[in-house]
Amino acid sequence: MAIMETMKFTIRETEFKDYEHFARMETDPDIIRFLSFDSDRTYEDVVTECFHNIQDPMKQDYTIVDRETGLPVGRIYLSRIDKSTDSLDITKYYMDKAYWGHGYSREILKELLEYCFTFLHMERVTLDHFAGNKRAAALYTGLGFNGEGVARNATKKDGKYYDLHLMSILRSEFFGEID
Repeated sequence: MAIMETMKFTIRETEFKDYEHFARMETDPDIIRFLSFDSDRTYEDVVTECFHNIQDPMKQDYTIVDRETGLPVGRIYLSRIDKSTDSLDITKYYMDKAYWGHGYSREILKELLEYCFTFLHMERVTLDHFAGNKRAAALYTGLGFNGEGVARNATKKDGKYYDLHLMSILRSEFFGEID
């Protein structure tokens, strides 16, 4: 069942059959370059993580499906969904490399933010990106996210620590409201 739709994509809750696609994408060095996955991630690691996510009410896992082919082409993972503060974190977002450079990430993230603010009734959405990931920084800034600082050595990948740039967007900023 579709949760969100864009011109090109359907975004729906993740199903078990999607894990095979995630496992393939999450072992691609180009895709995981700026994600907190060790390079030796396996199908079993993906399934275990996803299984734990679906049991946690503060997490939601979504699959991005190409409407034309019907194939899963990306993943969105929300966490820290806090109804008391009306905030959540976009913890993972990625797409298959064939979809890079076409503006699809902007299309998908705009729809996701609309969903978060309108249907989940969030006030604040956060995310982070690796220092040096200029494409992500430009995308997030272009969508209206504001920098909140750098979390030093906040993630570990293949035994090495990395800084994360923290960003957020508020409901009023997304909808262009003036206080």
